[in-house]
Amino acid sequence: MASASLQFFAFILALFGVFGDITATLLPNWKVNADVGSNIITAITQMQGLWMDCTWYSTGMFSCTLKYSVLSLPIYIQAARTTMVLSCILSAFGICITTVGMKCTKLGGDTDSKSHACFAGGVCFILAGISGLVPTSWYTREIISNFLDQTVPESSKHEPGGAVYTGFISAGFLLIAGVIFCTSCFKKQQGAWIYPPKQHDFPSTEQESSAGYNLKDYV
Repeated sequence: MASASLQFFAFILALFGVFGDITATLLPNWKVNADVGSNIITAITQMQGLWMDCTWYSTGMFSCTLKYSVLSLPIYIQAARTTMVLSCILSAFGICITTVGMKCTKLGGDTDSKSHACFAGGVCFILAGISGLVPTSWYTREIISNFLDQTVPESSKHEPGGAVYTGFISAGFLLIAGVIFCTSCFKKQQGAWIYPPKQHDFPSTEQESSAGYNLKDYV
């Protein structure tokens, strides 16, 4: 019962991780630059994401421009696109597989099949968490190095946006969920190895003696 409750808790964490992963991938505020200038009425907030760049004016106007050209983007943005999409796909697979392998569901067949499905789903969550953690860390490193560079003008410096923090939290949820699923299945298999099923074997001497006794009766 405790293992089933722990798996359900890990499944809830994985759901939050999947939704956060998809949200972080689509949000345009991976890095933000607020340029107030001399007049607060004409303040501008520039946001850059993986797929589009958006500008928000204090007057209420909001405009976005899609990044159509892939080759013109920096290498860390191209890598972030690929790994974040991969993280979303792996986490979605993990949700489908663990739904079959969880103890609280009636899918997946016998206990061994559900255990293997649960372990495979946990591996998908761990890989999804790593795939989401790598681009967010790399993206944050580029923002910080650009911000500390004295040769870069102040108008071109940015700060990490909400999408980066969402990506970090989602990756953490996915990693925790994957570890819980994998360890719950491992403990079960380890218990089966330590306590093997008892086999009731009859002594061979008794069988031989009984066989020999029967042969004497026929003589």
